[in-house]
Amino acid sequence: MQHKLSLNISKKLSVTFLVALTLLPSACGTNPVTKKREFQLVSEAQEISIGQKNYSPTRQSQGGDYVLDPELTAYVKSVGDKLAAVSDRKLPYEYTVINDSVPNAWAMPGGKIAFNRGLLYELNSEAELAAVMGHEMVHAAARHGAQGMERGIFMQGAMIAVGIGAQNTDYANLIVGGAQVGSQLVSSKYGRDAESESDLYGMQYMKKAGYDPAAAVTLQETFVKLSADRKSNFIEGLFASHPPSQARVDANKVTLTQVGAGGEWGKEVYAQKTAKLRSTQAAYKAYDEGVKALAAKDTVKATVLAKQAIAGEPREARFQELLGDIALTQKKPQEALAFYDKAIKMQPDYFKPHIQSGIALFNMGKKTEAEPYLKRANELLPTAPGHALLGQIAEDRGQTDVALQHYQVAADSNSDIGKEASARGIRLDLPRNPAKYIKAGAQADNAGNLFAVVQNITSTPIGRVQVRVVKYDAKTGRAVTQSAPMQINGIAPGKRNQIAVGAKVATAQEAKLYKVVVESAEVAQ
Repeated sequence: MQHKLSLNISKKLSVTFLVALTLLPSACGTNPVTKKREFQLVSEAQEISIGQKNYSPTRQSQGGDYVLDPELTAYVKSVGDKLAAVSDRKLPYEYTVINDSVPNAWAMPGGKIAFNRGLLYELNSEAELAAVMGHEMVHAAARHGAQGMERGIFMQGAMIAVGIGAQNTDYANLIVGGAQVGSQLVSSKYGRDAESESDLYGMQYMKKAGYDPAAAVTLQETFVKLSADRKSNFIEGLFASHPPSQARVDANKVTLTQVGAGGEWGKEVYAQKTAKLRSTQAAYKAYDEGVKALAAKDTVKATVLAKQAIAGEPREARFQELLGDIALTQKKPQEALAFYDKAIKMQPDYFKPHIQSGIALFNMGKKTEAEPYLKRANELLPTAPGHALLGQIAEDRGQTDVALQHYQVAADSNSDIGKEASARGIRLDLPRNPAKYIKAGAQADNAGNLFAVVQNITSTPIGRVQVRVVKYDAKTGRAVTQSAPMQINGIAPGKRNQIAVGAKVATAQEAKLYKVVVESAEVAQ
């Protein structure tokens, strides 16, 4: 289970610890792009490992790979390879086109780069593609993602908490486990210095690779215009993490005078390589509108739009998924399963039709049949629904430990499903480990009367709690007496309850000699 860490900066971080960090030999290094000395705690091997572990689940969470035009992905890769060949840092670069209409691009530590299908519609030349690619490549090469993690380490003494950052998916707040890390990495906003460095060195890479760096200037000018009206769908995509500004345009113009204009634009080849993609743009627009219609509970309109999308591009698995989602909304699980099956056959390695099939079968009472779909979905992208339902299946079989593991992972999501999974886990585990969920201690009132106090630290109501009070010798620390078992009935979530012990103490120090042991507890019925 991926534990969430506090976002609050520790006020107790000692000066000694800060000094120790600055003296660590491994904490100092030279930035491979800027050549400046800098604080480094994340090694290159760790950067590469982070990228490798998070690249696939992050793509899954943002719509999955666009697989209908392998030549397009190969073309994007060829542009990336040209820039990588002249970059300041040799990394295992990878490039993928994601099946999402939101115009966006991102880079992970270790050189993992992705372009949304929606961004490719908006560009007009290979040089503009190189401008975006070069910018993202510098983010990876100059350790901007790693620097963000290191700032978290430096300020908090621990890695910063991960959050959910997936876009354009019904599962945005349901991702659990390590997949959360990737979503956080690609949704984080870079600082002004990082953006400036990426513009500067990205233009240098363009020039060295034979592209006209003037494309980076004209593209930023276009971005500034698009951001002015705040209506562009770039706002929820590229601009969210890479905000354009006139200052960036002006800086790029200065860089252009330094590196010199001139080079390939590649308008014709770009138009040729993206022709298939552009020919289906209307189909994806219908699909996007269909998703919105379904979210608004207009299943009739959503169905019309889904069929319109299929007519425009019959090979696209997402369109079949939409029909499945519509049928599931209409409480037609068998019909939904047929559509999800089509989607899986079209693109077996995307998580959503698997998780939706598992949900449909589970709701039909076919839990054994649901299990392989849920497991496969979790292999591709771990989600709260996948783990919560697998937890219920294991619980039904009497596999308590397996069920608890699934519930604990599902509880990691900030969602109603996560809360329900947490409650189910507590119901299972509390009778076995009551002290894990109940704080207990002895406390005296102003008259010296001693009470056994218990606190429910869960979000689940607790019924009967059995405690025993043990007194210890002040000199030897050994237990000398213990009470008979005592029953405390009912503790609301986050609340306390108490029972009189039947003893009196003279001082607060004497009260500390008494310990309250939680022996058993039950979840309230």
